[in-house]
Amino acid sequence: MKRIVTAITLVLLAGCSAMSDLNDETRGMSAEEMYQEAKSDLEGGNLTHAIQMYEKLEARFPYGRYAQQAQLEIAYAHFKDGDAPLALAACDRFIKMHPTHQNVDYAYYLKGLVNFIEDAGFMSFVSRQDMTERDPRSARESYEAFRELVTRFPNSRYSADARKRMAYLINALAANEVHVARYYLTRGAALAAANRAQLVLASYPQSPETEEALAIMVQAYDQLNMPQLRDDARKVLDKNYPQSQYLPANRPHSFWH
Repeated sequence: MKRIVTAITLVLLAGCSAMSDLNDETRGMSAEEMYQEAKSDLEGGNLTHAIQMYEKLEARFPYGRYAQQAQLEIAYAHFKDGDAPLALAACDRFIKMHPTHQNVDYAYYLKGLVNFIEDAGFMSFVSRQDMTERDPRSARESYEAFRELVTRFPNSRYSADARKRMAYLINALAANEVHVARYYLTRGAALAAANRAQLVLASYPQSPETEEALAIMVQAYDQLNMPQLRDDARKVLDKNYPQSQYLPANRPHSFWH
């Protein structure tokens, strides 16, 4: 009886497979034909079907330029479809599998762009959410992807835009750190405030936020009774920002109380 059941199961499975082949719209299509149809779907906005076609192409023809390009365009399709996790996973997969591919620069650019768009709320500074509650991870990962792109492929067609976005990201990340440092200072956590302010100077020295970071360090070290560090920070602030509103001569009281 067991053998009979097994035989029937195999027949049913074979039948299902045959029906699946008959119903498969890509049956008999070449890699180029499948790619062109998927590309047409992608350009026409039929993203779900485009992704399905690209995946079938890669499964049926796993080697060659069409399969490789399909992997990259799957990432773009997920990005256009608003699925950031799948888009990032597809970018990472392409970079890992094809580190020397002629279009790997685009994979880095797309990875940076996905994270850039994903965390647009963080970078807008308009969100009602307290910035101390925001996780700037996506902004940092976006910056790292763009940095990898411009470092490895300085002449890439995507590098110019990546550099502009990097400048924006630097200022955004620095502003976030200053905001957190200010938050700590106003709540009496002077050491934490000084550490966050120092991070701004170390990581984002060209950012406009360095002025306030130095001022926070002055206040924090004063609260910590560290006169030498306080005076050093004030000297740097005075030298680089002589007209700073944070200097004692230019303000009657602390800006953070």
